[in-house]
Amino acid sequence: MTDKRTDTGVQARRSAVYVLDQVLGEGKLMSEVLAAGALDKLEPADRARAQRLATETLRGLERADRVLHKHLQKNPPLMVRNVLRVGTVELCQGAAAHGVVNAMVQLISGHKRYGKLKGLTNAVLRKVAATGPEAWHALRPPRMPKWLRSPLSQAWGNEAMAIMEIAHFAGAPLDLTPRDGNAAALAARVGGSVLPTGSVRLADAGQVSTMDGYSEGAWWVQDAAAAIPAQILAPADAETVLDLCAAPGGKTMQLSAMGANVTAVDVSKSRMARVQENLSRVGLKADVQVADALTLEGEFDAILLDAPCSATGTIRRHPDLPHAKDGSEFGKLIDLQARILDHAWTLLKPGGRLVFCTCSLLPDEGEVQVEEALKRHPDMSVNRDALGIEGVDPSWTTIEGGLRLRPDYWPDLGGMDGFYIAVLTKAS
Repeated sequence: MTDKRTDTGVQARRSAVYVLDQVLGEGKLMSEVLAAGALDKLEPADRARAQRLATETLRGLERADRVLHKHLQKNPPLMVRNVLRVGTVELCQGAAAHGVVNAMVQLISGHKRYGKLKGLTNAVLRKVAATGPEAWHALRPPRMPKWLRSPLSQAWGNEAMAIMEIAHFAGAPLDLTPRDGNAAALAARVGGSVLPTGSVRLADAGQVSTMDGYSEGAWWVQDAAAAIPAQILAPADAETVLDLCAAPGGKTMQLSAMGANVTAVDVSKSRMARVQENLSRVGLKADVQVADALTLEGEFDAILLDAPCSATGTIRRHPDLPHAKDGSEFGKLIDLQARILDHAWTLLKPGGRLVFCTCSLLPDEGEVQVEEALKRHPDMSVNRDALGIEGVDPSWTTIEGGLRLRPDYWPDLGGMDGFYIAVLTKAS
């Protein structure tokens, strides 16, 4: 058991390094590492600190490596490199040099295999403490790896790509969706601001579960871009709505709060258990089902399909994505999206509407999917007019009639996740 009187953040830093080892060495997503219990043994404050350190290090990885490069003749083993990266990010962001260097040296010295490198760790981090902060701030915003940057630059242009990378490096504020729809009242309550589309944004929220209104279910966390598809679907009272691929459940709660009779379906049992927990916390109801979207049966007035995708639109809040993935799974995802969309179309009543969306920046997972679906289904049409909700810029509408959201939009407000949204109407 760690003596809290002598633990100067070593446990949190050790756990952050472990998370980095798993993401950068094993190609795992941070969500997978956390779900496996990587931080479960830590006290809540240390758990939050470890996750923050890992996230900030991944977000600034290119800068950290550039700062370290001049102080290393060759790259040390990955674990030691990750120790140096975490220390460099802390030092360059203004942490006290004495505490950071001592903690990192202590972390390395206790390692059976790499303890002999404590001298290297001490020397390098002291040099970083002296010159690193100035060098850090002179560097460009970190770029996405080439495998992802190339197709995105081709889609949106180099200038837009550079602005997106600035947004990614800035990270993401916390957005809330009010249960009762009263954004102004919630903003006043939690000290946030109301965004054009009705979400409430906080620049520095702290621990979510301790915030005013959390325990009573007055709101839930949901990026402003992710809240738009349900707003566009705009179910009428008592309409039967299928929320397909529903986890983590933000859209399910929105649809239920709007008065729809919601059936929420996802293939993941554990994720749907979390959806049910969230529904219970906010006092809303839905028919929660664990099922394969491709085998589902039924008939619905409206469907919201947030299809499985690359999640490249969420990099500003999930900076592990470009490092844990390599794009090799994109082809299978694109095929799966098309198959789910085709099956969902069979579940929609004549005259009904289906909102198709993905949290992706890749046109193949958005614009192209809809273009191809329109060719496959003669009874399918795009409803452009449904996109005109409050706060949505008309210039975000795409050629085929969907809505393209990007991280570089709302630059003065803190940005948004990347999303694609289209409203597809079935002939009567």
